[in-house]
Amino acid sequence: MNPSLRYIQGYPEHIVTPITRLVESGQLNTWFEQRYPTKHTIKSEKALFEYTMAIKNRFLRKSAPLSKVIYDHKIHLINNALGLHSYVNRIQGNKVKSKNEIRIASVFKDAPEPLLRMLIVHELAHLKEKDHNKAFYQLCCHMEPDYHQLELDARLFMMYLENQ
Repeated sequence: MNPSLRYIQGYPEHIVTPITRLVESGQLNTWFEQRYPTKHTIKSEKALFEYTMAIKNRFLRKSAPLSKVIYDHKIHLINNALGLHSYVNRIQGNKVKSKNEIRIASVFKDAPEPLLRMLIVHELAHLKEKDHNKAFYQLCCHMEPDYHQLELDARLFMMYLENQ
């Protein structure tokens, strides 16, 4: 089995089979480049923060504030983590200060914009829903109607990178 297929483990056979054929025939990269011919231009962390805040202000205006949104080269893709949301409580004096941070895997600096948007939507949804449950995915689909397809395509992007 091709090691890059690990990114689509758990998907149903009717999805895995055609992807496996693309990989085995050497056509995955061509298919991906036709589907997503351009990359986004959100390279700096300031631009990433502003991009994220625009989405947050559109859909989650009343949710907890974000203190940081960054590209993180330390995120281990081997664990299938493409982004991380962290909630940190710190005690300062007699007050508890909390911070919400979003970290996006650095490889997504060179991704197509829809895939970056899907990751941001995913991490923003954790502001309201901590677990990956039905309510979480409903919120993701509310913010990004093509969420599930883009989530699969983000995994195909990881396979694309490995096959370059």
